[in-house]
Amino acid sequence: MDHCSVPLYSRVVLDVSRLRVLRAVVAKGSIRAAAAALDYTPSAVSQQLAALQRETGLRLLDRVGRGVEPTAAGRALAAESEALFRELSRLDGLARDLRAGRTGGLVIGYFASAGAAWLPSVVTALREEFPELRLDLRWTEVLDEQPSDLDVNVYVEARGARPSEEVVVYPLIDDPYEVVMREDDPLATRGSVALPELADRAWIDNDLRNGACREVLLAACAEVGFAPRFSVEMRDYRTAIPFVASGIGITVLPRLARGDLPAGLVSRPVVSPTPVRRINVAVRKAVADHLAVVRTVELLRQVVGSEAAVRA
Repeated sequence: MDHCSVPLYSRVVLDVSRLRVLRAVVAKGSIRAAAAALDYTPSAVSQQLAALQRETGLRLLDRVGRGVEPTAAGRALAAESEALFRELSRLDGLARDLRAGRTGGLVIGYFASAGAAWLPSVVTALREEFPELRLDLRWTEVLDEQPSDLDVNVYVEARGARPSEEVVVYPLIDDPYEVVMREDDPLATRGSVALPELADRAWIDNDLRNGACREVLLAACAEVGFAPRFSVEMRDYRTAIPFVASGIGITVLPRLARGDLPAGLVSRPVVSPTPVRRINVAVRKAVADHLAVVRTVELLRQVVGSEAAVRA
């Protein structure tokens, strides 16, 4: 026989549905019984088996009287495919669980003030409702853009930035800025403080990064014709506040970041103009329909709404 005429069956990719039909015939002992179990017609089962024989280049069944008998090759192929179908069943179950949010992992990105204010209650609810869900919380404040492996990301919208086409963005809240000062400050008697009135004051910086939060504040200051005069530079909101108590200066920060102030300090809304940072949640489109992801967005909206109602 000419070598080139020998079929290269070793390169064939077997059809899983046809293997399933073979396993049913071997298990049930007849084409008719296998057809009934699979909800096929006997003719459809015979066609699938004939196609599988062509794929493998093997005789899988012998005619015996009015029925069929699996050959040794047919029995071996059916037996060896058992591990494959166990794995397919496991993967099918995993897919169902992932859709229901019962297993797998959920990666949530957050910035510091959102993490402190919102995530404890959100994570507590998720753990109760999805006990098998593995949560991976990532502090993303030092990142310039959303990493591709974040399923859910709570972030501050940067001026002029456009979200990736791979995410769906839901607005959460607009967070206005306040000025923190001592109780004996002349401005503390006001219900609000106009931003231009802070132009000649000593400021305590609270964000050394030129990120979205800082850009919002500096843009508002530039709008009324000044740049803040920072007397002390601190790296975050919480460490800046104690320096206000010392009388060194004032600090301006988002309302969400203010938290409970130490005794002797007060905060007042900044107006004319009011700097506002927009907080959104971005959801990766690939997982947007997963129950745990949908629930995470719902919980975030609930906690944000509850907090806004308390402050109103």
